[in-house]
Amino acid sequence: MLEGAGHQVVGEASDRREALNLTRALRPEIAVLDIPSLDGLVAAREIRRIAPDTKVILLTVQTDKTDVLRGLGAGAKGYILKSQAAEDLIPAIREASRGETYLSSSVATSLVSAYLQEIDPSADPLTARERQVLQLIAEGKTTREIATLLGISFKTAEAHRRHIMQKLDIHETVGVVRYAIRHGLLQP
Repeated sequence: MLEGAGHQVVGEASDRREALNLTRALRPEIAVLDIPSLDGLVAAREIRRIAPDTKVILLTVQTDKTDVLRGLGAGAKGYILKSQAAEDLIPAIREASRGETYLSSSVATSLVSAYLQEIDPSADPLTARERQVLQLIAEGKTTREIATLLGISFKTAEAHRRHIMQKLDIHETVGVVRYAIRHGLLQP
């Protein structure tokens, strides 16, 4: 399959030791490792250590988030399922060659699902007071006006403004206004 797609297979190994020896000798552009038969995570790390330019693609049956993250953490540039190898191996090699990371679609879906279960997209990073200040900023009030309206000191109003921008990773007032509009705090 690989040769038919224009790739040259320079070596095949049956265990980790042999894979490492071939990597040292041949310095391949891509190494496709079967997990767990080659103890792929250890082999991936060792290959990256002895041949940093060799891109590693892991071929596995595991879609669990922890396994995927361990594989990527070991330096893999591809994580594909054995059941999808026929359709994914060539694109994975192409992406890895460019330095990009390739995941089988079901692996990517599994990873995104696990991530979404861990976060609460409706969670508001701002306190109630910060939301009040945000609304007033979006209405065009100055820091001094906000302090007066809320009965707080200028320095406290200024601190709220700074915290809002830090929490939202917004660095200008226009961005704060857009955020307020998107989150229903101000009508356009």
